[in-house]
Amino acid sequence: MALFAAALPATAQQTGTAPDQTETVVVTGIRASLQQSINQKRNSDSLVEVITAEDVGKMPDKNVADSLQRLPGVFTAAAGGGEGSFGENDRVALRGTPFGLTLTTLNGHSVSSGDWFADNIIGGGRSVSFSLFPSELIGRVTVHKGSQADLLEGGAEGVIDIDTRKPLDFKKSFNAQVSLGAVHSSNADKNDPQVNGLIAWKNPENTLGVLVQGFHEKRTLSRVGQENQIWYDRVEAGSPIGKAIPGSVGAVANYLGGTAWFEQERTRNGGLIDVQFKPNRDLSVDLTAFHSHLDAPNINHNFMQSLGRFLGPSWATGAYPTGNVTGTVTGNAVTQLNAPGNACGTDCFQMSSAVQEEFSRPVAESQSEFVNLDVKWRANDRLTLSTKLGTTKGLGNTVSGALGVWMPWTGGSYTINGPDSAVIYNTPGADKFSIGGGPGGSGGVPYTYGSHVTANDKETYGQIDGTLSTEWGAVHSLQFGARVASHKRDLSSIGIVANPGLDVVANLPMGGLTAFPDRFGDLGANGAGYWTFSREAVNGWLTKYAKYEGELKQNEFNIKEPTQSAYVMANFQGENFSGNAGVRVVHTTEEVQRFEIGPSGGFEPRTYKSSYMDFLPSANFRLDVTKDLVARFGTSRTMARPELGMMAGVDLRDVQGTGNVGNPNLRPIRANNFDIGMEWYFAPKSMVSLGGFYSALDGYVTYGSSTATFYNQLQKQNTVYQVSTPVNTTAEVKGLEFSYIQAFNNGFGVNANYTYTLGEETGHAPGSPCGNVTTPDCTLIGTSKNAYNIGAFFEQDKLSARITWNWRSGFLNGTSRNSAAFQSSIGTLSASIAYQLTENFSINLDGKDLNNPTVKSVIHTAGVMDLPGSLYKNGRQIYLSLQAKF
Repeated sequence: MALFAAALPATAQQTGTAPDQTETVVVTGIRASLQQSINQKRNSDSLVEVITAEDVGKMPDKNVADSLQRLPGVFTAAAGGGEGSFGENDRVALRGTPFGLTLTTLNGHSVSSGDWFADNIIGGGRSVSFSLFPSELIGRVTVHKGSQADLLEGGAEGVIDIDTRKPLDFKKSFNAQVSLGAVHSSNADKNDPQVNGLIAWKNPENTLGVLVQGFHEKRTLSRVGQENQIWYDRVEAGSPIGKAIPGSVGAVANYLGGTAWFEQERTRNGGLIDVQFKPNRDLSVDLTAFHSHLDAPNINHNFMQSLGRFLGPSWATGAYPTGNVTGTVTGNAVTQLNAPGNACGTDCFQMSSAVQEEFSRPVAESQSEFVNLDVKWRANDRLTLSTKLGTTKGLGNTVSGALGVWMPWTGGSYTINGPDSAVIYNTPGADKFSIGGGPGGSGGVPYTYGSHVTANDKETYGQIDGTLSTEWGAVHSLQFGARVASHKRDLSSIGIVANPGLDVVANLPMGGLTAFPDRFGDLGANGAGYWTFSREAVNGWLTKYAKYEGELKQNEFNIKEPTQSAYVMANFQGENFSGNAGVRVVHTTEEVQRFEIGPSGGFEPRTYKSSYMDFLPSANFRLDVTKDLVARFGTSRTMARPELGMMAGVDLRDVQGTGNVGNPNLRPIRANNFDIGMEWYFAPKSMVSLGGFYSALDGYVTYGSSTATFYNQLQKQNTVYQVSTPVNTTAEVKGLEFSYIQAFNNGFGVNANYTYTLGEETGHAPGSPCGNVTTPDCTLIGTSKNAYNIGAFFEQDKLSARITWNWRSGFLNGTSRNSAAFQSSIGTLSASIAYQLTENFSINLDGKDLNNPTVKSVIHTAGVMDLPGSLYKNGRQIYLSLQAKF
């Protein structure tokens, strides 16, 4: 009980016995908090900037990632992988590296989260989905770009710590805040409610406080897009294309691609409860509970032209008249293909010009929650002890099913106009429902596929920390601590089975016929007016004619990961310098169980077990060169454990015969990091800083290409797939960061930052794009070479306003088989204006994505011209709210 009462881990800043020594990066808001943030940066022992609750309230930020994207060296993405963008920042990474190399914590402890998209449920597991954390949650956010011994391990490139608000930190005994508003989504043309509230109470003695916070935020998404990357493949000799178009054999053709209309309702509900008890100056107890749930049912209407598929592979339509196929080969790709619809007689019965797939997810949800107890005890004037005990859970759950309809052969054409433009698809009859054709003539009936995938992520942890004041000359305090944790993740997968009547055309929900919206012109693509079924009609059809049963064993896995760690760190300070130096020691055990095809041809469980020890030294130095000039240097060795799904996940594409398959023998990623910087505080509320960084990564995860045998659900037999498998290699990241902030006396102010990053693989892993002997591509996943933010603000009397522009250059988003998907450069414009009606009431108008950006990807394949991948537009978001504070 004495140890329990001595609880929760304290940083130097929390104990008050040593200055803040974390290497952090933080953003400032409008003038009221600008000076405070600059002072924190100036007086810290390493790079520090902070996002505060006041900052967020005066920016158009709707989740924590929106705020983080304005920091130098911090990169955000509006999705967890290659699924495109959903109009909301979802993942955060540091210095142009993959999301899994950045650790996110809440109040200094670990936090689990989940995903609603199946690919991320299967392949992810460590990077946090920021869609679960509304901006109102923020008390302060600190980004640690380097490291120090008292920081939780797991972030090879840094740690993002979100501090929630505490009841005893408020000045008044009773505080109430409420925000009532709505968001207008331009593409969906709908208005949805946004409600946030907070009540904080503390007694007059400031010894007991309670805070209750809740949120309900809904947004309707209607995304227009084009998805061309579904199936680019090589043309075979003897196929109609190969016979008709000179130079096409071996060239890449578009086998399947087209128009995509995505609809989703995103509702985020949850809240936080915090109870603080501080009976005297020596003891404090803080119990916090948090829950956030994102309900995100959706449907992707995908009208795909299949012209290339039926004319390209020799096994499909070798009898099609060669003379009726025309086209052009450019850069080893078939960039133009044309075929009439009435030139093959009865052979066309086995062909189809297009397929309409309504892929619905009536259940799509993610969740994050934790319960945490912090106890801090000042044993005497020299020793302070703290403990942290808690558990955190994450959930990802998706029920998905398709309504598929092959259309009869009507011929058509496609034209590729370069990697940055939409493909022009011409499919006669696309505006009217029809069914027929398909492989072997089987397309004359509806079909389905899908699954029910659930992942549970849980960690239980306990730690004890201490700070000892010393009299050892420049070393004024010593910090030490130990931590144990048990992390578990499991994934279950259930298949979909057709009920009687699913393959009957008369049972299709014809009453739900509708058409694609008219916004595809914004993409420069056709698709407006194409036929489709409504989401309600598809879900009703699936409920009646399909059911979910039968475990998909090859997709399931279970991972156990117990860890133990301990650290010691010395804090030192002299006349013009300060800093810290220490070491953290970590032991990790990985136990991965998954199902593999055994000698009998059936699935058998197999367990992989490994363990490893890491010694992670670090040192940070701060030097006051002059009164206004500060120099900093930091060095550290850090580690990140591989993404859990990368060790065990199986994600297959049965039609294409491709997929991504986990590697249970992955090693951790270890990094040697160096930071150096200078800051010049040339005027009040003003600063210019310049810094350089370098990180050498050993164990960086890339993807190699190979073949493997798995059960094909469509063919109902074991099939050889061409798969991408994660493998360890080496890499390095280096760059420069520049930041400028200045507030003028007339109420105006400006801020700007720029990050230059170079990242590349150095290991040339066999089978990976970097290992290609003739044309190696060693681009690092997530690295944008250039990124910048520009903002201006005004605040005076009752009016405040802010406008920001965020831009990053293109980056590698992932690899599959022998191709790589690059996200194109993107810039977003946001603005906020607030007017203080009375002392207690204000009105806010915020705008996100005001420039209606296009999210593009480009497919790069060795020896082939760059080809268009996906293009998406989510529209603009306008938020109007009335805020009250008492």
